Amino acid sequence: MPKGKLKLLYIVLDGLSDGPYRLKELGNKTPLEAAYKPNMDSLAREGRTGIMHPIAPGIAPESDVAVISILGYDPYRYYTGRGPLESFAAGLEVNPGDLAIRANFATKGQGREIIDRRAGRSLSAEEAEQLCKEVSSQLKLESIPDSTFQLKHTIGHRACLVIRTKKGSLSGEITNTDPAYKRDGPVSIPQEGGFENIYQYVGPLEDCKDLKGATIAALLTNEFVLKSCEILDKSPVNQKRREKGLPQANLILLRDAGDRLPKFPDMKSKFGLRMACLADMPVEKGIASLTGMETIELPPPSSDLQRDYTLRAEKTLEAIRDFEGLYIHIKGPDIPGHDGDSQAKKVAIEAIDRNFLGPVLEGIAPKETVIVLTADHTTPCQLKSHSHDPVPVVLYGGNIKPDTVLDFSEESCQKGSLGEFKGTQLMPLVVKYLKA
Repeated sequence: MPKGKLKLLYIVLDGLSDGPYRLKELGNKTPLEAAYKPNMDSLAREGRTGIMHPIAPGIAPESDVAVISILGYDPYRYYTGRGPLESFAAGLEVNPGDLAIRANFATKGQGREIIDRRAGRSLSAEEAEQLCKEVSSQLKLESIPDSTFQLKHTIGHRACLVIRTKKGSLSGEITNTDPAYKRDGPVSIPQEGGFENIYQYVGPLEDCKDLKGATIAALLTNEFVLKSCEILDKSPVNQKRREKGLPQANLILLRDAGDRLPKFPDMKSKFGLRMACLADMPVEKGIASLTGMETIELPPPSSDLQRDYTLRAEKTLEAIRDFEGLYIHIKGPDIPGHDGDSQAKKVAIEAIDRNFLGPVLEGIAPKETVIVLTADHTTPCQLKSHSHDPVPVVLYGGNIKPDTVLDFSEESCQKGSLGEFKGTQLMPLVVKYLKA
C-alpha cells in the first residue's frame, strides 16, 4: 500500500434508525436518540453528517438490496434476488436456470394461517439442521419429472432453498409465499401498512418475461411448501417443541427468488480498494464475496453482546493492517426493531458504541483512516418492519472537516453538511475523501 494512503472503515449497523417514529417509553425519543453513545456522538461532532435513502425516497428496502446500493452498485442493474446471494454464501451452487430462494422456518396455525414468521426466534441450529435433513430425505418433487432440490440451514430460523429441473431453465420471476414482502421486479418491498397473515401460493410476476420458466418454478415451489408442511408437522423436533410449549417450525416461508448470481465489477476495479468484509449474516457475506472482497470468518452473534462486539473490534483492528478497507456489517439493532423491543434496541446500540466502536477508535490513527458510520435501512420498533425513511450518515477522519452537528441521530443528521442523497452516491463520496 502506498505510503500516506488513507484506509477505510465502512461500518453499517443493520436497522439502526427508527426514522421519525419516537416512543413514549423512551421519553418520546428513538432508541438511537435515547442511547448513551459517546463514541457515535463524537464522530458526529468531529465529522460531516447527512441522511441517505438507501435505494431512493419512498422505498423500504431489504438489507441485501440496500447493501448493494450503499456499496455503490445500482441494484436495478445488478440485483438478481436475495435467494441466489444467500444460497451462494451458504455454499450451494447456483447455476443459471436454477431457482434459489430465501427461506424462513415459521409457525403455521390452521389452514394457511401464520402464527409466527420466525418460529419465535427460538429455533436452535441443531433443530433447524435436523428439520432440513428430514425434509431433504423425505420430500420428492413429482409435479415436474427430473426435479431436485437442496435445502440448507444458514443461521437462526433462516435457510435457503435451491430447486433444479432437467426439463428446462427455471425463472426467478415468481411471487413470495411470505406475505410480509411483495415483489417489485427483482426487489421485495416490506409491507409497511400491514398484511394478511396467511402464506401465499406462488405464481409468475405480472410483468414476467419468461412465463414458461416462471410457471414451472411456481408449480415446484408450491409443491415443496405443501409437502414440507406435512413432513414438518410429523417431525420429532416439532413434537418436542410442542411438549415444551415452544412455537413449532412447521412451515417454510419462501421469498426473493432468483435464477442466477449477480455479476458485479469488483471493488478493486470499480473504486481502487482492496477490501475485506466482517459480517454477521450470510447475505452480506455473499455480496462481499461477489464484489471481490475477502471474507473474515466470525462466530454467529450470541446473547452476549459485550463478547460479540469486543471480538468484532479485535478482528477489525487486526484486519485493517492487511487491507485498504473493511466493510463491517453488524446485525445487532435490527432484530429488536423487528420484535418491537425498544429497550433491547437501545441496549444493542449502547453495546456497539461501548464494546465495538470505542476500542476501534482507540486503536486507529484518525488522520490515517476514514470512517463511515451508517445503516442499511430503518427498522422502527413501532412498525416492527423496515420503513422507507432515510438513515443517518457520518464521515470522519482523514482531512474531513466537522460541520455543526453535535450528535448522531435521525433528526440531527438532517442538518448536516452532506445533505440528503441516495445510497449509490455514498461510495463515490467516500472515495473522494480517501483521495483528498
